[in-house]
Amino acid sequence: MLSPRRTKFRKQHRGRMRGMAHRGNEINFGQFALQATECSWMTSRQIESARRAMTRYIKRGGKIWIRVFPDKSVTMRAAETRMGSGKGNPEFWVAVIKPGRVVFEIAGVTEEIAREAMRLASFKLPFKTKFIAKESEEG
Repeated sequence: MLSPRRTKFRKQHRGRMRGMAHRGNEINFGQFALQATECSWMTSRQIESARRAMTRYIKRGGKIWIRVFPDKSVTMRAAETRMGSGKGNPEFWVAVIKPGRVVFEIAGVTEEIAREAMRLASFKLPFKTKFIAKESEEG
């Protein structure tokens, strides 16, 4: 699963997920993409699960790009711990997803296969998504 090799600080604030995604909101690599329509945290396990679902469906055809990386650590306290005594230890890693963010891209397959692969991947994700295709460059 994805996680940073090292970070400057072990623990982070939770932050807020307001507004639309200004970066990573266009198709840059493939022909078809899965775009988020809600904000959420996406764990490294969810990224891997969606990637496996897509890869299994397209059967080694085409290429998949993962456009998000889980670089935010989420801490958790031990169960039944009293208040105080500081912040918990980092448990897992998440990517902050805002509406409009392109999560996955795919190329080298037909639109029907890409649409179905993205549909299967979207079931693994904690937010609503939509399928988008690159406009053909004419002129």
